[in-house]
Amino acid sequence: MEERPNSSKLPIPRLPSDKPTTTARKRKVVKSPGTKLAEKRLRDRNRVYLGSAFQRWRDIRVLKGFRTDADLALFLMNSYQSQSEASTSTPLTGKRRRIPMPALSCVEESLSERLCRGENWDILDENTINSLENSIIDWTDDTWTPTKNTEEVSTSEEDETIEVDSYSDDSDEDYMPTIRIRSGASLAANINVEKLPEISLEDVVHGVVHEPAVQENDDTSIPEGIKVEDPEDIVNQKAAIVYHICLKQLTTFLELPITICTEKVAKKECGAAGPFEVDLIKRGTALIVKWMCPNGHIVWQWNSQPTFKFKMQAGDFMLATNILLSGNNYSKVALLFNYMNMGMVARTTFFSIQDAYCVETIEDFWEESRASVISGLQQDEVVALGDGRMDSPGFSAQYCTYTVMDNHTKKIIQVANTDKRETQGNSTIMEKAAFIQCVDRLRDEITLSEMCTDAHAQISALFKTGMYKDVGVEHTFDMWHGAGQQRECKILLQWKKDICNHFWFCCKMADNYDRFFAMWIGLLHHVTGEHEWSLDACRHDPLVDEPNKDWIKKGSKAHKALSEIILSERFLKNVPKYLKFRSTAHLESFHNHLLMYASKRFSFVHPVYKARVFLAALDYNHHIDRPLRRYPDGSVQGRKLFNKKSRCWSFYALKVEKDYAYIPSLQSKIVAARINSKAGLPKRTKLRHNDPRHLGLVCGVPAPSTKELRDKHMSRGDGQPEQQ
Repeated sequence: MEERPNSSKLPIPRLPSDKPTTTARKRKVVKSPGTKLAEKRLRDRNRVYLGSAFQRWRDIRVLKGFRTDADLALFLMNSYQSQSEASTSTPLTGKRRRIPMPALSCVEESLSERLCRGENWDILDENTINSLENSIIDWTDDTWTPTKNTEEVSTSEEDETIEVDSYSDDSDEDYMPTIRIRSGASLAANINVEKLPEISLEDVVHGVVHEPAVQENDDTSIPEGIKVEDPEDIVNQKAAIVYHICLKQLTTFLELPITICTEKVAKKECGAAGPFEVDLIKRGTALIVKWMCPNGHIVWQWNSQPTFKFKMQAGDFMLATNILLSGNNYSKVALLFNYMNMGMVARTTFFSIQDAYCVETIEDFWEESRASVISGLQQDEVVALGDGRMDSPGFSAQYCTYTVMDNHTKKIIQVANTDKRETQGNSTIMEKAAFIQCVDRLRDEITLSEMCTDAHAQISALFKTGMYKDVGVEHTFDMWHGAGQQRECKILLQWKKDICNHFWFCCKMADNYDRFFAMWIGLLHHVTGEHEWSLDACRHDPLVDEPNKDWIKKGSKAHKALSEIILSERFLKNVPKYLKFRSTAHLESFHNHLLMYASKRFSFVHPVYKARVFLAALDYNHHIDRPLRRYPDGSVQGRKLFNKKSRCWSFYALKVEKDYAYIPSLQSKIVAARINSKAGLPKRTKLRHNDPRHLGLVCGVPAPSTKELRDKHMSRGDGQPEQQ
């Protein structure tokens, strides 16, 4: 009589079967007995019957990233052979003993590592391989150009950059010479560094070894878990950190819906009865719980995460998506998970998800959000504020982001990203090119009456004699840039702050040039201690305290120099552009958002950089109108904020916390892109039609001749050419 189940255990319900109830009728192909026998012999020639070890074989292959059964078999045979060579060569007699399977810790090397097994890495150290004495210049293809090998690229998101101070694009951080230095190539040993997997500088710092991605599959022999068939099935679902010991404790209180193993062995059920052994296996960020019978068969299986079609785990997908949406970087999150002893989505999987489902969805989402802002401005004359931001300082910049903000609503209405390759490798004209993209698009959508920028000479020329001279758009300058960045106002060091403040005050109070000039000329009297003169007087209150600086003697060299500066024709002709008293200071706040989503400490491929800029714009626009945080008595809560540029403290009014209410909608669109895809993750990533990488490498410097490089190398070495 069958035993009654233990009432103290919680029953696990049977999962619904996904097998179709009907099958399509196929046309039967009749084969002769001789043909069938020949085909069977051909199949049996390469077939190995694993019996009860089949499932364990399959688990090891999938878990460790072997692509085929032959790869796993080759590794196990090589491992056994290397162990056997160390033992006695005396043949075994008597009863045959079972050869134990190698421990899982032995099956750690990836396919790329096995490709390098022929290299003698163990007999050489890093310094020997990388030494200049053991390296050669390899220039085997004189027809090579920077545009080659750009059709299929990796989607590497972030490489740690080095900030440089240079006056030439030759020192660009992305400069890659069109010659190859082969490390270790002159050694007698068989050394080929290029066969090794690539590692980024950030990975070197963090010291994280990225495991190969688990291949997606549709193995129907395992009971199905929860499927993600709609964005609502995973977006906004709660998640938690679960420790293995706690989960294993829970399994002791659970009762399976089956009591015996139903695995087919030689057309018969295994029939092994419980208790079944519980095995916990890490797969990405998920945990797989397997109940194993004494014969090694999987009786039941449970996944801690829902899955998409093609078996992608929803938790891995959402983590990869949200790393990007939150402005984080993969390597830092991977390091955090490593500290927590948690599984992590594979690096290649992260980049594939980012490129296949996130980048274009984010751009489309931004365009929808931007369209709603533009529609609210189409009935008005718009005053716009614009400013550019480079992704790294100096001439090493690769990207320029030009942002345009509506002066009234303070919302971002246009963002343009320019790659250095789109300006023939000249980083100094990227801001002008991005500005033109912004203005041209805005003029097609709204009535643009005024454009306020900093005093950028190239942009100013567009309105004086260039393409925007007669388009009806007034060009004005940022007030703070005019007050604080006029080089002529910084010669007299003691008075430079007072001069800048006076310029700011005059622009604020004057509504025309004549009134500005009357107040501005009073500066020549004030610095001498004269505050009233025949035609006018200073606007400040009577001075009580002695000044903390010396008065300038009237007629002295310093006074004449100041007079030449503030009355110079070049300076005064730009004054009307400041009298609107506009400021692009709010764009500085947006640039802080850019630093969060696209830090200057990292470089990104062009599609990912654009997506991160759009995320910053979405964040800024959504939260710009947050209410202020107040105390119970109604007063505004504030903090002091230090400005490094002005080197002074300012008041910062606190706002209520951000809610990021738009993120679930964006997540749903990304999840929908995965659900609606007709295939799994692409194995290779192809460049989009508008990707600047089609234009070649960032560098535009022709390679010197091999002789020149050899002579230069000899001058730094011992004067002897390298043997090749």
